[in-house]
Amino acid sequence: MTFADPAGRTVRPYNFSAGPAALPEAVLRQAAAEMLDWQGSGMSVMEMSHRGREFMSICERAEADLRTLLAVPSNYRVLFMQGGGLAENAIVPMNLSRGGAVDFVVTGSWSQKSLKEAARYCDARVAATGESGGHFLSVPPASGWQLRPDAAYVHLCSNETIHGVEFAELPDLAALGSNAPLVIDCSSHILSRHIDWSRVGLAFAGAQKNIGPAGVTIVIVREDLIGQALAICPSAFDYRLVAENGSMYNTPPTYGIYIAGLVFQWVLAQGGVAEMDRRAAEKAALLYGFLDASGFYVNRVDPASRSRMNVPFFLRDETLNDEFLAGAKARGLLQLKGHKSVGGMRASIYNAMPLEGVQALVRYLDEFAAAHV
Repeated sequence: MTFADPAGRTVRPYNFSAGPAALPEAVLRQAAAEMLDWQGSGMSVMEMSHRGREFMSICERAEADLRTLLAVPSNYRVLFMQGGGLAENAIVPMNLSRGGAVDFVVTGSWSQKSLKEAARYCDARVAATGESGGHFLSVPPASGWQLRPDAAYVHLCSNETIHGVEFAELPDLAALGSNAPLVIDCSSHILSRHIDWSRVGLAFAGAQKNIGPAGVTIVIVREDLIGQALAICPSAFDYRLVAENGSMYNTPPTYGIYIAGLVFQWVLAQGGVAEMDRRAAEKAALLYGFLDASGFYVNRVDPASRSRMNVPFFLRDETLNDEFLAGAKARGLLQLKGHKSVGGMRASIYNAMPLEGVQALVRYLDEFAAAHV
């Protein structure tokens, strides 16, 4: 399926899915070209031994490029794991909580899930919430967080995919009087902005939103936090064992790591995370600016807490939802239906979404509104 853009060029549809999400076209083309024979090896990456020199070189470069992109300090370990963000909601407390107190800042569905899962393994408590009237529309001010002095760590989701709430800046827990490390679920905006490692003890991200296909989960963890897993923690999820074995304790998601590595190379070639940050700001400003000015659509999130990756919005007349989605699909604008828990629409504009895709969406939004005034 292809479409002609305003300049008459043939383009693929623009996929606004929240995840699994769009990948850079250049990455898809390179993967297709290497599908049957990776760089003269005679093998597809899917057929390689994870301990063979070919795949080891792929994995080593992927880690090195990710370290470069995010300026990961040398005292942090990069782990390629499985299970996605949902599994990490259990794996993190099994590794870091020591069965004690853990504080959570709840800003949407994903941090709610994290809290609920962690409660199976530790004393999990809400330190702050952005919920108001059953909705999540803002990040709660850090000055009001109720942090326990004995907390093993503080958890937050730095970008809520469903509710469209993002931390514009990570909190400085030390300035709030806490000695606990900060754990962030950054699945849906990793590589779109820099991470201040002086404020973060562990960051994890499912790849399927801004890095690659579903299947690989990236964990970046400070070395001094490794080695205190609960006895019930499965060995394949023990950060110490995974780190000591270079993410090869069990067979890793090899093809997912390969695609992630290609995405890292693509981001580097585009200008790195600084350029992704600039593009994210530009795309978000264009889309939010139109929505706010339209009168036909509405985004209810506090502007100071709006996600630059996931933009939920509603038609003021929701009886037009089905017509809107059908018209969008006909124009090559895919996966705009909002999450079932909140309804409405959602445009996910990750790194792989070009500015042209957001411009095409805004044109359609304008045309649809004009046809229904």
